[in-house]
Amino acid sequence: MILKRMLKHLLHKRGYIIKESIMYKYSLRDGIYIPLDIDIDNEFKSICIKPKKYTMSSIERMFALYKATQYIVKNDIPGDLVECGVWRGGSSMLMAFVLESMNEKKRSIFLYDTFEGMDKPTKKDINILNKSADDTWRGMREKGINKWDYSPIEEVKKNMFETGFPKERLIFVKGKVEDTIPATIPDKISLLRLDTDWYESTYHELIYLFPKLSKGGVIIIDDYMHWKGAKEATDKYFRENSVKILLNRIDYTGVIGIKTST
Repeated sequence: MILKRMLKHLLHKRGYIIKESIMYKYSLRDGIYIPLDIDIDNEFKSICIKPKKYTMSSIERMFALYKATQYIVKNDIPGDLVECGVWRGGSSMLMAFVLESMNEKKRSIFLYDTFEGMDKPTKKDINILNKSADDTWRGMREKGINKWDYSPIEEVKKNMFETGFPKERLIFVKGKVEDTIPATIPDKISLLRLDTDWYESTYHELIYLFPKLSKGGVIIIDDYMHWKGAKEATDKYFRENSVKILLNRIDYTGVIGIKTST
């Protein structure tokens, strides 16, 4: 035990940390921990620094999105990129930076959000620790907090425009997804990232957006294993539509899969 503590102390002094049996390297310049297997990707390290400030995603989820964006370009998977639930825009910024680095100009990025904070959850929305999101939502309002994960559209636009991605290819859609989808969706989607957390919004997104996802396209569900409502909605949709897909674990909450049929 003493030797183990000494080893951890020595590693920490050298800029490393061990969490969940994974060794991370700490960047003094950027203030983030990066798993050693990801640390070797210098392009990702340079791209992720700015978006990390504007996302709650882990480095693992950011890396998965980075690789997914590269994948759809390298394999010429047709369609635009769609994110539902963007908060401050960090994940969409990451996609934009990757598209820019690959000189990919023909695709658009669709950003769906209320831009007024989280919608009211339902009784289905319970987290991995069995804590009700509805109770949290009500408690915040009792304390006078009316916005959960609020980021105004003006801030998100500013962050996105700083990526250098063509402004005309950034499509901001304001409102509840239940109200804005399907009227505003693209004809084809190559990468679909769902991060609205709740059962109702996730199920609605899948109904209208998953059929638009191209064969070989990527789906990422950010809170599949953290919010039980998101998982229930996903499992229900795939079961009802006989969708055969392997959702692979990214980290404790996020999953990623590739659509194998049209």
